[in-house]
Amino acid sequence: MGTRRRDAEFTEFVASRRVRLHRTAYLLCGDPHRAEDIVQQALAKLYVSWPRVRRADSVDAYARRSVLNAFLDDGARGWRREVVAEIQDRAQADPLTHEDSDALWQALRELPPGQRRVVVLRHYWGLSVEETAADLGVSPGTVKSQTSAALARLRDVLVPADATGDHR
Repeated sequence: MGTRRRDAEFTEFVASRRVRLHRTAYLLCGDPHRAEDIVQQALAKLYVSWPRVRRADSVDAYARRSVLNAFLDDGARGWRREVVAEIQDRAQADPLTHEDSDALWQALRELPPGQRRVVVLRHYWGLSVEETAADLGVSPGTVKSQTSAALARLRDVLVPADATGDHR
């Protein structure tokens, strides 16, 4: 493959997927600047592997996994600077109030990292249990239990007791 063709294909891929990859990184780390660093790191590795990656069954799955790995590598460095911020450029049928958005972000940030990763892949990316398990390198049962625990925790934090009929 010629360098020009390779660069053109990669540029086209990045142009069509960058926003979604950034949102994924942002949902994982909660900081737009750190998310940008994570995406840059993932795309640099993706570019190096592009001739092989473009022949893969799912380039999107490879890119998602690259972002996830970059996030994990970034977290292993020990410098965390999570900041609550609103997701921008995301259309919503019923936009959240600022207070609801803050509450949602706080609840997501309080989830253990494994549960947060599962929630992002299952409910933001819309992946199946099996796809999520493959991306994370865990069993489908782990994905199901992590999802269940995460959603229960989010429900406890975000849904008032009187709205569920549960008066704790």
